[in-house]
Amino acid sequence: MEDILYEINGPQDLKNLSVQELEHLSSEIRAFLLEKVSKTGGHLAANLGVVELTLALHKIFDSPRDKIIWDVGHQSYVHKILTGRRDNFDTLRSYGGMSGFPKKKESEHDIFQTGHSSTSVSAALGLARARDLSGDKHHVIAVIGDGAMSGGMAFEALNHAGDMGTDLLVVLNDNEMSISQNVGGLAAYLGRLRTDPKYFRLKEDVEDILKRIPAIGGKVLKSVERVKDALKFLLVPGMLFEELGFTYLGPVNGHQLDALFSVLRGAKKLKGPVLIHVLTKKGKGFDFVECNPDLFHGIGPFDPQKPPLHVINDIPTYTEIFSRTLVAAARDDARLVAVTAAMSTGTGLDAFAAEFPNRFYDVGIAEQHAVTFAAGLATAGFHPVIAVYSTFLQRAYDQTLHDVCMQGLPVLFALDRAGIVGEDGETHQGVFDLSYLRHIPGMSIMAPRDENMLQHAIVTGLARRAPVTVRYPRGKGTGTVLDKPSQLAWGRGETLREGRDVAVLAVGTMVQTALEAAEILSRRGISVSVIDPVFVKPLDGELILEAARTSRFGLVTVEEHALAGGFGSAVLEFLEQNNTKNVSVRRLGIPDAFVEHGAKKILLGELGLTVDHIVETCCELAGDRGKKLPWVQRGRD
Repeated sequence: MEDILYEINGPQDLKNLSVQELEHLSSEIRAFLLEKVSKTGGHLAANLGVVELTLALHKIFDSPRDKIIWDVGHQSYVHKILTGRRDNFDTLRSYGGMSGFPKKKESEHDIFQTGHSSTSVSAALGLARARDLSGDKHHVIAVIGDGAMSGGMAFEALNHAGDMGTDLLVVLNDNEMSISQNVGGLAAYLGRLRTDPKYFRLKEDVEDILKRIPAIGGKVLKSVERVKDALKFLLVPGMLFEELGFTYLGPVNGHQLDALFSVLRGAKKLKGPVLIHVLTKKGKGFDFVECNPDLFHGIGPFDPQKPPLHVINDIPTYTEIFSRTLVAAARDDARLVAVTAAMSTGTGLDAFAAEFPNRFYDVGIAEQHAVTFAAGLATAGFHPVIAVYSTFLQRAYDQTLHDVCMQGLPVLFALDRAGIVGEDGETHQGVFDLSYLRHIPGMSIMAPRDENMLQHAIVTGLARRAPVTVRYPRGKGTGTVLDKPSQLAWGRGETLREGRDVAVLAVGTMVQTALEAAEILSRRGISVSVIDPVFVKPLDGELILEAARTSRFGLVTVEEHALAGGFGSAVLEFLEQNNTKNVSVRRLGIPDAFVEHGAKKILLGELGLTVDHIVETCCELAGDRGKKLPWVQRGRD
């Protein structure tokens, strides 16, 4: 059969293809995904698993008139291929190129921008209700994974949808659960039966006849309903969704096109909310991906002929250092427990889980629950550590403030992926945590400059019987020598380089960049001190006041974080509170804008968080003493 993929320029090109042609196209798409993602990096396993499902959705429905909402967006690559973006895949997740997530400005087929999980049903219900209010007739479909379905927001939306009763289709893409052939066959039969309009007419006729029987008709009908419900609980695995007000269809084999076409066509005819349970296999089509779905969930470039089944790093990542430090601490403290929200491998807690299975809790994609659950553990005398990506803790702001900090509970927040994360883009950049945590009474925050300081920060945070956050970046450490973990002096920073002209106060990852800038400036006759505050809260006030007093031209703050409410803001607030006058302060950080996807080095350059930009800023403060460099305004306060 001839190649089909390069004849597909939009969903309309699928309409006349036969099942055999679509099966061939599925194989082409999988080969295409492997070729492209192995070069660009990205989310491979989930996308290999939804090839047939995506083809079926676009064949049966008419996007963009029919609205398809992809939860999280990890599984949207096939959707992008089929909606005119096939030829852009060489730019996937690169600066100025195609996003790895649905992006409204990218295509009219990307109805709703997603990146965090469990949002699709809520968004789809809003779109469905807007359709009803407008008197339109199109379909609205939410595609949500079994992992995202564990998020409480998904159930809030399901509950509301069932109560509202509006026409809505939810496709549950279940790529973990396996169901035996007998149960699956029976459930598929029941699904086919329930999509047949004759079933619903018969049901209504029987109910009408029973109601007309004098005296006993109502009682008989109630008895029939009770028996029917009991049978459903025994035979229909989707009874939970039925009780919420949905018509449940499935489970259906998500790699069998005929079955998908049949259930989707049947669902189109039904009124009210419908849930289709689809079973798929992550990594479908390539054994090495199917057997290692976690590794290939989100992966960098690799050689498909020699897939990286065992990743060996000469320099450990920050995540690995956190993991080692926590496991060692747990050996000495039986009350230390670890909590994560469906990110045990990503946060490094898999090692903790292996050694202390009874003290490890993966609560699923439920960050709000994770934080309050940890608060409950802490209330009873345990010391929980919550390992979570910076961007995802945003979802549990109220629980952090109300349930942990207001009670002053000893919970350690280990914020992985703080700062610029790169190719995952604006939904995943961890650049707001200082702003949303710093103002909470009772919360302390550390930002270690390297992997050695990270282990000290973890030990220090664990020794503090109060809420503490330790934020650290994605990726490898600096290669610094690791010494024995020990407690840091609480609330004290460090002067790493002495200078008299300008003081640079740099947070976390920006410390090394500041040291390199200071060395260049020294060759130009500008003496620069470099200060690592270590603590963003509480600030080392004595150190800041000393820097303000002794630096002839002023201070420069540098942070891989939003300028609004960040570390630089904290320094300005402190100086104002202490009536420090005539001190010039320049802040380098992320401006009032969301940071797009791209390589971290490129993004830092665009944001003004480089050696050259620090040099230029110090030169500006020093006036004519410094030689001007080309200045990029963006990212500078």
